[in-house]
Amino acid sequence: MEDRFRNLNSTFEDIRHTGNSIQKNYKIAFLTVFIFVVFLIYTFKLFSLQIINGEKFRKQSHQISSNVVKIASQRGEIYDRNAKLPMVVNTDSFAVLLTPGEIPKGYYDTVATRLSTYLGTSKLSIDMKVPAGKRRSFTPIEIKTNVSFDIVSNIAENLTDLPGVSWRNKPVRTYVETGSISHVLGYVGDISSEELKILFNKGYNANSIVGKQGIEKEYDELLQGKEGEIRHTVDVHGRIMDAAPVVTPPKSGKNLVLTIDTGIQTLVEKALGQRIGAAVVLKPASGEILAMVSYPYYDANVFSTDNASAEYALLQSNENKPMLNRAIDAIYPPASTFKTIMTTAILSEKVFPAEKKVECKGRMQYGDRVFRCHLPPPGHGYLDLKNGLAQSCDVYYWVLGTEYLGVDHIASYAKEFGFGQSLKIDLPSHSRGLVPTPQWKEREFHEKWLGGDTMNMSIGQGYTLVTPLHVANMMAMVCNGGKIYKPHLLKEVRDPTDDNKIIMTVEPEVLHESTVDAEVWKEVQKDLRYTISDGSAKIPLHNKTVQIAGKTGTAEVNGYAKGRWHSWMVTYAPYDAPVEDQFVVAVIVEAANEWEWWAPYATNIIIQGIYNEQTYEEAIDALKFRSMIEHKNIDRSRRE
Repeated sequence: MEDRFRNLNSTFEDIRHTGNSIQKNYKIAFLTVFIFVVFLIYTFKLFSLQIINGEKFRKQSHQISSNVVKIASQRGEIYDRNAKLPMVVNTDSFAVLLTPGEIPKGYYDTVATRLSTYLGTSKLSIDMKVPAGKRRSFTPIEIKTNVSFDIVSNIAENLTDLPGVSWRNKPVRTYVETGSISHVLGYVGDISSEELKILFNKGYNANSIVGKQGIEKEYDELLQGKEGEIRHTVDVHGRIMDAAPVVTPPKSGKNLVLTIDTGIQTLVEKALGQRIGAAVVLKPASGEILAMVSYPYYDANVFSTDNASAEYALLQSNENKPMLNRAIDAIYPPASTFKTIMTTAILSEKVFPAEKKVECKGRMQYGDRVFRCHLPPPGHGYLDLKNGLAQSCDVYYWVLGTEYLGVDHIASYAKEFGFGQSLKIDLPSHSRGLVPTPQWKEREFHEKWLGGDTMNMSIGQGYTLVTPLHVANMMAMVCNGGKIYKPHLLKEVRDPTDDNKIIMTVEPEVLHESTVDAEVWKEVQKDLRYTISDGSAKIPLHNKTVQIAGKTGTAEVNGYAKGRWHSWMVTYAPYDAPVEDQFVVAVIVEAANEWEWWAPYATNIIIQGIYNEQTYEEAIDALKFRSMIEHKNIDRSRRE
C-alpha cells in the first residue's frame, strides 16, 4: 500500500514539474511575441513618418518659422581732444521698405510707379530690387535709404494708395567736421563680400555698415555697437502668426575721443592752403597727434548719398589723389632734414671734431662726377658742424658721409630715428619708407653700392624715402633726448550709455629708445636752435614770441618742371620749454605746386597760432605775413 502511495506522489510531482515548465515556456513566448509586435509598430510608424507622409511633414515644417527684423544700432560718435562737440554724429534718417506680398494682385506696377515718384527715383530701380520672383513674398525689401522725414511724411499721408510700403529708422553717418580731417576720420559704407568673410565670426552680417578708412576703420569694432532685433513667428508667406514679438534692444557703439585739436587742425589746414602736401603736429612727450593735414582732401559726407559709387570713382580717378593721406602714406626724399640725423651720428661716433672746419667751394668732385652744393661757387667757405647744419651745406655732409661715417653707420642711425620702419600709428595703412643699404640695392637692382649713393644718402637724397610723420618723429626723438613714443590718434574711449564715462585712456608707449649719449642730444638741440636763429630759415621763421629749433629741406625730384622742389620744414617749439610743453611741426609742400619755398612760412604761422592761441588770420597779422601772402611776395629764390 505504501509503495502505491509513493508511486502516486511521484507521478503528481512529475505532472507538477511538467506544468511549471510549460508555464515558463509560455511566458517566454509571450514576451517574444510582445517585443516583436512593438518593434513592428515602431517600424511602421517610422516608415509612415519618413516615407509615406515624409513629404507632407517636410512641407509642414516649413510652414512656420521665425522672422527676424534687425534694429540698427547707433554707431559711436567721434570727438576731438576737448570732448565737447562731436566731429562725427548719426543723423536720423529713414529707409523705405516694400513688402510685395501685401500688394493686391495686379497692382504692383501701379504701386511701384507711385512710390518711385515720392522717392524721386525710377521705377526701374525698384524693379531691380523687387524682381518678378519675389513679388509674392511677404519679406520686406529695402528700396531706398537716407530718406528724409518730409518724404516719409508725404508717403504716410498717401499710404492708402501705397499698400505694402513701410519705413524704418536708419541713422546716417554725418561728418560735422569736413576738410582735411577727412583723412583722419575716414568714412563708412556697406560691408563687402570680402570684408564679410573676415568679419562674419565677429557678429557682422551682410547688412552691416563698416568703416572703410581712417579712424572709422581702425576702431570699427568699438564704434560698431550691436544690432537689436524684433523676432516674429511667421508662416511660409511671411505672415505674422504670434500676438507679441520678442524684442532685443540694440546697443550703441562706444564714443571715441581723439588727440586731434580741431582749432589746431583748422590753423594747419589754412597755413598749408591749397598746396599739394601735408603737415603734422605732435606732442613729442606722448606721441599724441594734435593735427594731421593732407591736401587735397575729400568730403566724407558724399559716401552717404545715393551717388556714393560715382563720387568714389571720381575721387579715385583724380590725378591729385585726394583720398591719399600724404602725412602717413606718401613717401618723399627727406632732403636736408636728414642732416639732423647726420649731425647726431657725427657727434655720437666722434669721427670728426665738431669745431673742425670743412671748405665748401660750391661743388665737390667725387670719382668722375661733380656734385654741386645748393650755394654755387665760391660756396659757403669754411664751416664747422654747427654752421654746416645751419647753412645746410651739402659739401660738408658729403665729406663727412663718404670719408668718415660710411653707408653702414648712416643707415644704422637712420633706423635709430625710426626711418624705414612702421611707426605703428593707429590708422589702417601707413608707409614704412625706406633706408637703403648696399645689400638692399644688390637685391633690388642687382647693382653694387657706389660712392655716389653714399653722397646722395648723406644729404637725404637718392633712395632714402620717408613720410612726413617719420620726419616729425625724428624731431620728437631730439626733443626727448633719444626716445620716440608711438604716435597715436585715440585719446579715450567713452560709454554713451553711462553719461559718456571714460572707460579707457591711451597711455604713452615708447616705440624706440636710442643708446646715444645724453650730451649728444643736448648739442644737437643747440645746433638746431642755431639753425633757425642764424641759419638758412632765419627770415621766414623769425618769431618774436617763441624760440624755435629745426631744419629746412629741399628735395630734388624727377618728373617735375625745372626749378621745382619738395619744400620741407621740421621744427619744435618752444625751444627753451620742458619737453612736456613742446610740440613738433613737420610740413612738406610738394614740387607739384608752383615753387615758393612755402614750408618755412607755413610752419611759422602754425607755431605762432599754437603758442599764442591765435587763429590763422590772427597769426599772419601778428607775423606781418598778410601783405606778403595776398601779393604772393614770397622769396622764391631760396632753396634751403
